[in-house]
Amino acid sequence: MESSANGGSRTTATTARHRPTPDSSAPPGDDAEPCDLVTVPARQGLEAVDILRRGPVPAVGPVLHDGTCDTLGFLVPPGTADGWDMPGSACTQTSGRGLRIPAEPPVTGADADADTGADWLLPPDGAGPVTDPVVLREALGEAARLIEAADNCC
Repeated sequence: MESSANGGSRTTATTARHRPTPDSSAPPGDDAEPCDLVTVPARQGLEAVDILRRGPVPAVGPVLHDGTCDTLGFLVPPGTADGWDMPGSACTQTSGRGLRIPAEPPVTGADADADTGADWLLPPDGAGPVTDPVVLREALGEAARLIEAADNCC
């Protein structure tokens, strides 16, 4: 969210378009880890995934994509939403009552079509449960700069 002149907060149109829907969250399970979800436009998210995977130690956790491939959702530690303020993205706080890392994708098989729900771009693998929000913020910033440079080239 961005701050308005009077100290309140407002939601930008970009942020509003990239809020996760209930369809992109899995029901809580006893063995699932709670997490928050940072959603971004797909182009920026894909660039960020590449940046995070190119490092000496891959630093990206599970990533969801929506059924229409408009947004990507990065699973981050619970409580991340408290301080998340990156323009063009949204972070949904779950407080242990919503999104959890499920063992199976939220939508699978024949149910995973372009008009319904989400699927894993990078599924949970047990190596690292979620993406570090500080590292994600840096990668999203770098991705935005790369996209801007590419769009302004030629």
